[in-house]
Amino acid sequence: MSPERTLRILSGEDRSLLARGLRPLLTMASWGYTAATDYRNWRYDRGRNRIHRVDVPIISVGNLTAGGTGKTPTVAWLANWLRGAGESPGILSRGYHALDGADSERSENDEKRVLDLHCPGIPHVQNKERFDGAVSLIAEHDVSVIVLDDGFQHRRLHRDFDLVLIDALNPFGFGHLLPRGLLRERKANLRRADAILITRCESSSDSQVEAIQDELSRWTDAPVYRTAFTPTRLINREGQTQPLELAATRSVCAFCGIGNPQGFRRTLAGLGAPVTDKKFRSFPDHYHYTEADLKQISEMGIASHAELFLTTQKDLVKMPRSELSGRPIYAVEIALTFRDDTGPLFEQFNSALKTRHRPEDNG
Repeated sequence: MSPERTLRILSGEDRSLLARGLRPLLTMASWGYTAATDYRNWRYDRGRNRIHRVDVPIISVGNLTAGGTGKTPTVAWLANWLRGAGESPGILSRGYHALDGADSERSENDEKRVLDLHCPGIPHVQNKERFDGAVSLIAEHDVSVIVLDDGFQHRRLHRDFDLVLIDALNPFGFGHLLPRGLLRERKANLRRADAILITRCESSSDSQVEAIQDELSRWTDAPVYRTAFTPTRLINREGQTQPLELAATRSVCAFCGIGNPQGFRRTLAGLGAPVTDKKFRSFPDHYHYTEADLKQISEMGIASHAELFLTTQKDLVKMPRSELSGRPIYAVEIALTFRDDTGPLFEQFNSALKTRHRPEDNG
């Protein structure tokens, strides 16, 4: 089942017999998931589960929903800001869907490859045991602060600041926890957040963003900042670049394997390169492309008389070549930008950076 079909089922948009039969089953499954997450959070809230500390500050970038909220460009922005502020940051992630095998570049996943491009020289450790990864970053790279990627639900490792991303296009995961919706835990747990970024405001109206802010105020007192993902240029796997205007002056096909394919389509439309369903292919998040997939994408380009393919940077780093059927492949490079004054947020970061744990606090 395609990611887009899955989202239509979860949203209720799909009214087919299959979708109507699946939704009650997914609702029942979500009861068990909700009970498990509630119990786990209760144990951490009551001190029943141990929280491990390291002796440098940790700033977590996470979200409330499954799927793409823009963590990768946000982590890149934060890590580079920390370096510019005189810190020696390191990035820590679990390494979801890393490639396996001898040619996997040390089993790095797509997010790490993108972050390596955006944050040259900043060490990045992937370890499903995040505490062990944090210890490794400190011991091997002498970092002064750790940016924890996708850390909001990982409560085993203490963090000094929780930055939570809310996607303006689907802020609360259709109002249900997994698997009936996309919520990873209850909205009430936003009380743990120290600050919230509403992402993709460029694709939403002011009234929609205001409604999200009103809903957030019911669950948290954390400051909320509006942000956008601003395209900067087109780039290929060799690092060659083209201006964004190229997308509007060529016949384009597009593909992606990310958590929010519709967000990417909106980005393309904003560049003057809207793609119809016949000119677009979506794959599951973190997808690793096979030769059969590349052939399918290539045939789409031929049938549509496309002059180039556009994709995301997460997908570009997994492409084995820079063109398909003679048509070049470019990624749309994006950067996080703010629509609100960031002064108070930077003050919060600076306060968190002053935290230095005693070695005996380590788990």
